[in-house]
Amino acid sequence: MSTPRASAWVRGWRGDLLAAAGGALLPWAFSPFFAWPLALVSVACLFAACLDATPRRAAFRGWSFGLLAFGVGVSWIVSSFQFAHIALPVAIVLTAGFVVFLGVFTAASAWAAARLRARLGPEVALLAVFPGTFVLGEWLRGWFLTGFTWLQLGYSQVDGPLAGVLPLGGVYAASLTVAVMAGALVMLAVRPGRRAALALLGVSAVSAALVLAGEREWTRPAGAALTVALVQGNVAQDQKWLQQMRGPTLERYMALTAPHLGADLVVWPETALPGRRRVMQPFIDRLDQLARDAGSAVLFGVPEWDGDPLRPYNSVLLAGSAAGRYRKRHLVPFGEYLPADTLLRPITRALGIPVSDFAGGGAAQAPLEAAGYRIATFICYEIAFGNEVIRALPEAALIVTVSNDAWFGNSLGPHQHLQMARARALETGRAVLRATNTGITALVDERGRVAGRLPQFEAGALGGQVTPRAGATPYVRVGDAPALVVSLLLACGAALLAGIGRRRR
Repeated sequence: MSTPRASAWVRGWRGDLLAAAGGALLPWAFSPFFAWPLALVSVACLFAACLDATPRRAAFRGWSFGLLAFGVGVSWIVSSFQFAHIALPVAIVLTAGFVVFLGVFTAASAWAAARLRARLGPEVALLAVFPGTFVLGEWLRGWFLTGFTWLQLGYSQVDGPLAGVLPLGGVYAASLTVAVMAGALVMLAVRPGRRAALALLGVSAVSAALVLAGEREWTRPAGAALTVALVQGNVAQDQKWLQQMRGPTLERYMALTAPHLGADLVVWPETALPGRRRVMQPFIDRLDQLARDAGSAVLFGVPEWDGDPLRPYNSVLLAGSAAGRYRKRHLVPFGEYLPADTLLRPITRALGIPVSDFAGGGAAQAPLEAAGYRIATFICYEIAFGNEVIRALPEAALIVTVSNDAWFGNSLGPHQHLQMARARALETGRAVLRATNTGITALVDERGRVAGRLPQFEAGALGGQVTPRAGATPYVRVGDAPALVVSLLLACGAALLAGIGRRRR
């Protein structure tokens, strides 16, 4: 059975425009706008535009969707290039190239959907093939070259009605739920009638059941609440590493911390100490003694050069009533290391593009412990990967993430980054303590709700209490595999069964 001819409003240039418009709508579904229904509308536009398109036309429409979505949603990347002393025209070109590259993933998923849906009815195509290929495209983007997970559909639901899906199956399960609902909406628009209405009703019922199941209290308190403080130094990125700023920066952090000495845990941001550990050691010894006398543990970021002096580690250390160290494992491609170094290094040198060359921490690092509990610790980019966060669970009682979002300036980036950290809280049933240099520093409870936050671009310290948690959500136990397997079955299973049926006939 072939799909019926689509309505005139999705043929030719109208379909191209519809797909691009859907992409332009997508970023508004995420923080700081929180217009979560637009995630449904956005993907529905793409599915409608591609339902009756040839694979080549569907690929173009998928690419234009991605081009607009990422062109608007991750335009903040241009700021990070500028802070790396790259001229603005070059930064714009590099950001545009990255956006074009990201669009390839939505193009590939749209092309695959158009190929697989041949001889399938619109119901199967919209409820299975299109959602499945879309989510597999998100997964591929979140894996290739160590992954880029921004603007995945599931994150839009942190403040939406499908938030309860996150502890069940993670962000990909939430993405799949949104995509299937979008397909049902398109089916109702393309072929209105009893069958489409029943399909939409069925999808809504299943989604509601998932939400209700996710509302269950999957984790439990592991002890009394801990007193914590998160320190935001607000040191501008273009001043952070200046020699003359080192003393004022350190004294600022000490002054902000002093009223909170005595708290169980004080958290400073990524690379809060603006110099290598060996140079900072006298200050670290002073901090260690003050925190020890007050009975506090202080977690702070500092770069370390151990062994090879050209390969620093992005590290966090504990001082005071606890000791320990964690070195960042998941490095940012192009930001902290250069993929395909042999091939790309001559190009970056010829263009005068500086590229950091950090070393990654080992996979078998001992967990940090403070105030009698294990702490799952992640630096910046790492909090964007749920499958990596759950490796520290269920042993860890809370999650700490430190970052320096000054790289992103006053843009969408810090807001999106916080939303991803909130998704990790929902997925794991753990409170998340997020300390950043310029914002957004926040306390997030185990339900993903922001219990307190500091204004951006202001120095300050956020005090509060968090409850350590024990137990595990279904997502902590099974990870992304179920959502990805279901996506694969939806994408390929229907087409495979249709092919078998044709051969038998």
